[in-house]
Amino acid sequence: MNNDLIQIVTYNPKYKKSFKDLNTEWISHYFEIEPSDLKALDHPKEYIIDKGGEIFTAISDDEVMGVCALLKSDNKDFDYELVKMAVSPKAQGKGIGQLLARSAIKWAIERGASKIYLESSTKLKTAIKLYEKLGFKEIKGVPSPYKRADIQMLLDINS
Repeated sequence: MNNDLIQIVTYNPKYKKSFKDLNTEWISHYFEIEPSDLKALDHPKEYIIDKGGEIFTAISDDEVMGVCALLKSDNKDFDYELVKMAVSPKAQGKGIGQLLARSAIKWAIERGASKIYLESSTKLKTAIKLYEKLGFKEIKGVPSPYKRADIQMLLDINS
């Protein structure tokens, strides 16, 4: 799979099922689906898009290879939260997560964002390495609705 053939597109309802399926697959593999997951996965337009966020989908040959979303934040300490990143098992290790994250960060910057937050699990070592490579730094003190989240990170775009 050549990353030049990967197209990153913003929200399209036809990819709603893939958004849910890819996220359900990875979350179920490592953890358990929680009520907070279902809000975004069952109602992505209402929960993410209609509130000023965006969903990004990586496509190759009409097949969804990965997804992620930016949730508009009500928190004064950051503008968006990077959420629900998932890459198809057959496409992992090919840089698709990085393409998705960079597209999301660029989109947020174009809308005036200065800080992007995310939550993850230290169990997901590859994901943590990706976030660090993108410039995210660990922070403390932000409560999470997820049992699995044991690390919070912030990307300060202006630093």
